[in-house]
Amino acid sequence: MKTLFITNQFKSVRKPLILALGLFAFTANAQDNNSVQDTTKTDADKYKLEEVLVSAVRVDKKTPVTFTNVSKEELAPRNLGQDIPVLLNFLPSVVTTTDAGAGIGYTSMRVRGSDATRINVTVNGIPYNDAESQGSFWVNMGDFASSTENIQLQRGVGTSTNGAGAFGASLNLLTDAFSKKSSGEISNSFGSFNSRKHTVKFSTGLMNDHFELAGRLSNIKSDGYIDRASSDLKSYFLQGTYIGKTTLIKALVFGGKEKTYQAWNGLEDPYKLENNRTYNSAGEYVDENGITRFYDNETDNYQQDHYQLHWSEKLSDKWNTNVALHYTKGEGYYEQYRQDADFADYGLQEITIGGETINTTDLIRRKWLDNDFFGTTFSANYKNEDWNVIVGGAWNKYEGDHFGEIIWARYASQSQIRDHYYDDTAVKTDFNMFAKANWQLTQNLNLFGDMQYRRVHYEADGVLADPVDDTFNFFNPKAGLTYTLNNQNNIYFSYARANREPRRDDYENGSSKPETLNDFELGWRYTTPKTRININGYYMRYKDQLVLTGALNDVGAPVYTNSGDSYRLGIEADATLYITKHFILRPNVAVSTNKNIDFYFQRDGVLQNLGNTNIAFSPNVVAGNAITILPVKNMQVSLLSKFVGEQYMGNIDSDSSKLDSYFTNDLNISYEFKTNKVFKSIVLSGLVNNIFDVQYESNGYFYTYDDDFTTPGTIVTKEGAGYYPQAGINFLLGATLKF
Repeated sequence: MKTLFITNQFKSVRKPLILALGLFAFTANAQDNNSVQDTTKTDADKYKLEEVLVSAVRVDKKTPVTFTNVSKEELAPRNLGQDIPVLLNFLPSVVTTTDAGAGIGYTSMRVRGSDATRINVTVNGIPYNDAESQGSFWVNMGDFASSTENIQLQRGVGTSTNGAGAFGASLNLLTDAFSKKSSGEISNSFGSFNSRKHTVKFSTGLMNDHFELAGRLSNIKSDGYIDRASSDLKSYFLQGTYIGKTTLIKALVFGGKEKTYQAWNGLEDPYKLENNRTYNSAGEYVDENGITRFYDNETDNYQQDHYQLHWSEKLSDKWNTNVALHYTKGEGYYEQYRQDADFADYGLQEITIGGETINTTDLIRRKWLDNDFFGTTFSANYKNEDWNVIVGGAWNKYEGDHFGEIIWARYASQSQIRDHYYDDTAVKTDFNMFAKANWQLTQNLNLFGDMQYRRVHYEADGVLADPVDDTFNFFNPKAGLTYTLNNQNNIYFSYARANREPRRDDYENGSSKPETLNDFELGWRYTTPKTRININGYYMRYKDQLVLTGALNDVGAPVYTNSGDSYRLGIEADATLYITKHFILRPNVAVSTNKNIDFYFQRDGVLQNLGNTNIAFSPNVVAGNAITILPVKNMQVSLLSKFVGEQYMGNIDSDSSKLDSYFTNDLNISYEFKTNKVFKSIVLSGLVNNIFDVQYESNGYFYTYDDDFTTPGTIVTKEGAGYYPQAGINFLLGATLKF
């Protein structure tokens, strides 16, 4: 499957920074993030058991880590069908994109310029990143926000977690908590580009004060802003919970089936970018009469099903444990029409027809992935007044089969229908152990320590001429201090080291070195009942960082290369300001510099040292703000704004690789009617995206090639670029019936 990545990079800092400081940030709900879900002590204790599921990978204000929590109440007003990355767009240092242009289908996010392969994602502490590509494919979990209780985004290395190495951020999702009372929801939304979402949820509530069964069915469809970039996402979620005085057992089954028309190619033609922004070249071919046509099934098709079993036990007031088993099954393919394909590339032999030798053909191919991912995670937590210690680990195994088949060819040669033209297999095992502790040294000073050992073994054939059989042993230490000045202020400093193994595509591209990151964070937190301010600085120093070249391979996936030494240096600030009980501001801004050190590039046949160059897709300024007004009871109006500074799409600071800055605004309105009759309430929501109809591109690609045909004996390096246009003004309207 193809990962879509986002784009952002540098512009002049001064003007954007002035603009950014007045900008609008993360969507706000009137409720405080730290509000308790239930008022009774008994229920509060039960919800604490829920948190055990993610306690091993999460942090709190005593931990010297930069993080943001997002509750389901904050997500709800905008949860009208768009994917989780788009819903998190207004968090600090986050930039999002979507290939269909309207937030449904293939979407992705960057944090501090780091793409999806560097963002560690866990669901209830279970790894979600694909083991080989290390990306996260939200398209396989349509409407998952409707089954998410809360989300924590840790920026930087963060703490030790399970799964892929965190090189930019960690995103931890906790699924729905159990409900004491029975309930049901029916949600429907409709909007631009024939977009619609239909969701049905239920909960039995606690039966016999111990058992609950809850579930969700969803279907999301959209034609997409880009031509033919349609999405059909079906998903489900089923959860059974047993809750005892000291025991929580959860069994979960969730997954999705997606079919999306490919929109991976972007736009290279400047005329089309200006005059036909929705043009999609995917599936384009010329028939025997010379007429340009589009293959009607140039689609991506994938189904992924997840199974999780969690057992959390409170052994005493000081001890609790958690153990989980998981299994994920994924299977699917993408289908493509290929014109004038060489027989040799598909294992076919030349044929002769009417005395003419034929060695190329039009054909339709399917590239398949059939994989299994399974394992266990475990942890034990000891907590008293001075210590909070967690010891845990995980063992996971991935088994994947990659194969391609030809389902039609104009000239079939010796091929049979559905013959495989390649068969690759891969096995990856990932084992880690960690111990982390918060120690209250004094009343004001807290010491944090975290050590992780991780062993990764990867075997694959077909990736190179020689099979891959690599083992990596990583030691990832972390340490920090948090000093509490008073009830309102604390400051923290931390150091964290992370190591990361190459992806499958990295081996194919000849970039098989592991990467190393040393992350330094310094921050200040200020909290009062009406004000929350967080300011932090970071310095992330990389060795052999795999950076995006800006180019795409033949199936639209980004190409990476090892850059040697590089760094990211920045400062982030975000705040929540309760101006009055009816007026809330949530601004954030991130200013950074992101550099490759002594970057070498071969131009015009000569290897050149370009000095320190900007890292691709790393904007120097990212800012946002949310202005939320609560005009009457149960009504919320939010103006959400996002600024992303100019960025380079390559690493050689070429003007032709620049992606322009953009500034967009969304308007979100939500109102809840309390009926107390057939339904408990009816919630009406509206979202107008890009209300000023800005034309912008949030992603793109850049490539170079050597042309030695213009002047014989002379090599000239030429450049090209493509862009992914995003939708102008568009809307979504929804209604939720709660009973």
